[in-house]
Amino acid sequence: MAERIAFQGDLGAYGHEAVLKARPDAIPVPSYAFEDAIAAVRAGDADMAMLPVENTTYGRVADIHRLLPQSGLHIVDEAFVRVRIALMALPGQALDDIKLVRAHPVLIPQARAYLDAHKIAAEAAPDSAAAAAAIAASGEMGVGALASSVAADIHGLNVLARDIEDQGHNTTRFLLMSPNADSARRAETMITTFVFEVRNIPAALYKAMGGFATNGVNMTKLESYMVGGAFTATQFYADVEGHPDDPAVARALEELDYFTNRLDILGVYPAAAKRD
Repeated sequence: MAERIAFQGDLGAYGHEAVLKARPDAIPVPSYAFEDAIAAVRAGDADMAMLPVENTTYGRVADIHRLLPQSGLHIVDEAFVRVRIALMALPGQALDDIKLVRAHPVLIPQARAYLDAHKIAAEAAPDSAAAAAAIAASGEMGVGALASSVAADIHGLNVLARDIEDQGHNTTRFLLMSPNADSARRAETMITTFVFEVRNIPAALYKAMGGFATNGVNMTKLESYMVGGAFTATQFYADVEGHPDDPAVARALEELDYFTNRLDILGVYPAAAKRD
């Protein structure tokens, strides 16, 4: 039986595209919100969840770093999707007819220059592909959606403009999450993702990071975010190249553990080819 992979959004969303890239034979399971995609896996309605973590233009996807450690799921793979934004609307309209577009709030800033140049207002929607579906169902004129051209094909809309993203490198990184950890060495280059909270001692973060530098471990991502609504309770999210069984990574993690109150490995998985 094919794997069922939950993603945030309607059919035609970029999460749907990430599912197709990572697991072409999987059954996509649309979900209203990121939390719903996680809940679908925990309830057994899906086998895995595909969640966006960051975008090269927009930056970190809001709330994801908070959700991942609490999800009870493990990262088993990553997928990079080149975000090509299309402006779509009901047939019979020209670009000049469109005065308003709807899209997920993460997507709107990625096409801000184009929208401003054409004097098109933007309105946030829970999901970009669902916004396209709603326009198709309502017959609303003068309004468009920003989404993947796949959404236009699915919902019978016309694409009035393609590739309107501000940055040509616009790419979103997705993480494939499973209830079962898989830390097997499945590729030459592996990524280890973890979260940690440093102890409340002077220069704790500096000392904690020192182990990666002295052991020659490449840290490709380090971000901080507050937990529990307290300014003093800062948690860090990090990606490093390597496997926890690699001697250098093992030594760095052991040193990190000494300076932390908490250290949780979220996943060990192959580095995607598009990472380079």
